[in-house]
Amino acid sequence: MTQGFAGRPYDLDDLVPELAVLRRRTTLLLPKSGSPGVGESSLGGPVLWPADEPWPSCGQQGHWAWPDEKNPAGTVPMVPVVQLFARDVPELTFPEGTDVLQLLWCPLIHPQDQACAALPKLFWRTEADVLSTGTLQAIPSPQEGEYEEEFMPNPCTVSPTPVAEYPNWDLPQELGRTLRPRIQELEERFGMDYTLLACALQNKVGGYPAWNQPPDWPLCARGHRMEHLLSITPEEDLDMDMGDLGGVYVFLCRACPELPYTHRYDC
Repeated sequence: MTQGFAGRPYDLDDLVPELAVLRRRTTLLLPKSGSPGVGESSLGGPVLWPADEPWPSCGQQGHWAWPDEKNPAGTVPMVPVVQLFARDVPELTFPEGTDVLQLLWCPLIHPQDQACAALPKLFWRTEADVLSTGTLQAIPSPQEGEYEEEFMPNPCTVSPTPVAEYPNWDLPQELGRTLRPRIQELEERFGMDYTLLACALQNKVGGYPAWNQPPDWPLCARGHRMEHLLSITPEEDLDMDMGDLGGVYVFLCRACPELPYTHRYDC
């Protein structure tokens, strides 16, 4: 399921001026099936990985793939999900000295994890450093029984597109009560759906998570509310169901120098 771009065909700032202070910039990735290279931004494509760095694997006890819940898999290689170069997503702030973001995950069901879904791992790199040392040529892949099909993305090129977003579930409660009658009137007048128009349930960087369930914003270990970094959602070209209408949301804490991250699974 794909939602419309935020702000089209109506400018919510004009229709509901109170929303202007809640406006956030986001970058839709708009993936399309293709054959991206290691030097390109992609979803599900190959990644620029240092030749002298072992490919990560996951050995969490009890992780499994349908229908083998009672016969869990052992240690399995993780799979590339997202690679983004700073030149393609200029609105994303990269940690100083880095210009590549990579997200991998273990494509199994993890009963010990809060999300009970795929288990992501985030990497920040410097393209020039990786190229200077050489790139890993043979990336291992999980074998039959070592992955859950709905967490295995197809290789896709991306077309990063900046848009504006507004909160749907994250709309402050008091403001939501105040605006509800006016939003309902606008929905009827223009045939619009605020929930779909305000916040895109798409693969994207930044903005608001397009929650299907009540918001579940994580806090880091020091109590800072983390920011939404990435949404990985089901799209036809990715060939991932991911709970039909939901996705995996990755959050980052920039207030902590080690940049801790976590995720939520929403379906």
